[in-house]
Amino acid sequence: MDICSRHLQDTKLYVTGIKISSDNKINVFIDGDEGVTIKDCVTLSRAIEGELNRDREDFSLDVSSHGAATPLAFPRQYKRHVGRDLEVLKTDNTKLEGKLLQSDEEGIEIEVSSRENKTLGKGKTTVVRTYHVPYSEMKETKIKLKY
Repeated sequence: MDICSRHLQDTKLYVTGIKISSDNKINVFIDGDEGVTIKDCVTLSRAIEGELNRDREDFSLDVSSHGAATPLAFPRQYKRHVGRDLEVLKTDNTKLEGKLLQSDEEGIEIEVSSRENKTLGKGKTTVVRTYHVPYSEMKETKIKLKY
């Protein structure tokens, strides 16, 4: 992690995860305030390989982006996704699906639309509510991908 942090210092990129398997396969996942390019992954991969000694221990290295389907891990990631649809699983196991309106250091604001029975008469009406969800109350948050 120190190697990655040192090479990403003063950039808009950051590490979201590192996995090392028992057979020395190293997977490094990065994200960025403005996204991640293939060049970003290649540059970090070369920097890491330059600091590790293959003569001492053999390894394979894969540096890739955080991934669109991977749950968000850090508050910093939310800012870039304002305006997109999210699925938030809260720590009490309730689920919110809606548009991310904003994020700050404490949590997010999400707009949720639902169909509810009319108070008078038959039928349903669309009700839009805004929720503030602190990061401490989130178990998992994923971007809802549109195909």
